[in-house]
Amino acid sequence: MSKPKFAMYWAAACGGCEIAVLNIDEKVLDLDANFEVAFWPAAMDVKYKEVEAMADQSILVTLFNGSIRTDENEHMARLLRRKSKLLVAFGSCANEGCIPGLANLSTRESLFDRAFENPTTENPEHLRPQLISQVPEGTLTLPALQPVIRTLDQVVEVDYHVPGCPPESHQIAAVLEVLIKVVKGEADLPPKGAVLGAGNSTVCDECARKRDVKRIGKISRIQELPQLNTSDCLLEQGLMCAGPATRSGCNSRCPNVGAPCIGCYGAAPGVVDQGARLMTAIASVVDENDPEAIDRVLDGIPDPAGTFYRFSLAHSLLRASRSALAEQE
Repeated sequence: MSKPKFAMYWAAACGGCEIAVLNIDEKVLDLDANFEVAFWPAAMDVKYKEVEAMADQSILVTLFNGSIRTDENEHMARLLRRKSKLLVAFGSCANEGCIPGLANLSTRESLFDRAFENPTTENPEHLRPQLISQVPEGTLTLPALQPVIRTLDQVVEVDYHVPGCPPESHQIAAVLEVLIKVVKGEADLPPKGAVLGAGNSTVCDECARKRDVKRIGKISRIQELPQLNTSDCLLEQGLMCAGPATRSGCNSRCPNVGAPCIGCYGAAPGVVDQGARLMTAIASVVDENDPEAIDRVLDGIPDPAGTFYRFSLAHSLLRASRSALAEQE
């Protein structure tokens, strides 16, 4: 019998999700033993036209990492949705837009200005990327940059979600183990829409640090604070920590070593907007009642958008700036 087909695609992302899959070490062999790798551009040479020639739903499962930033990304999202029985939003970019999603606060023109007219770029002719260019060898094309970054489920229907930036390797291995059992008839698929490879609570709930409902009068950067103690909640020591608003599943790796959670596993279960939930967590520990005093505390956060929506802006209630959304319309 032929093995079921597996695919993985890299859209607008850094490539960390691809590396995380390879970091499952010898379990990659289990993937190869149980699936035919039909499409994985980072690992094999397969052309888009070969995917287009495949029968619809001939791929059992596709791990789609990266957000939708270009026309090419959208084309591949729609193509792989059609060719796959199961489409998995894999990693933070596909699920939330991740850090690239912060570009939704700017228009395309301002992004190009920043990239091609900054003090470190020599561009005396003020050149910009062209969608079509003629060269002696023929015609070169570039995919168009879309006005805003979108998550995978804002473009096509998604069957499952695997959060993380990138997902932890042991959780990727657990997800693949479930898929292999399904293929062998030893397990049923989880309910459609389920979040795989993550917990069902918050980072705070799996963090070993002690919370005493302390109040703070200032939010500081880690370099501004004296040596932190190793037992108390980082947020209650005055350090910005996204644990109260972030889904569990990472084993609280960052707080365990004295670094604040930055929110890479996305919104905790039941949380509609991760940034808004984090704001309420900060408000709950601020030891001030006067509006001006509260403003002074919040001034300790130099980049509110990047702090509260570092990973989730594209999938939040805010989503993008008015100017960027106007371009999309």
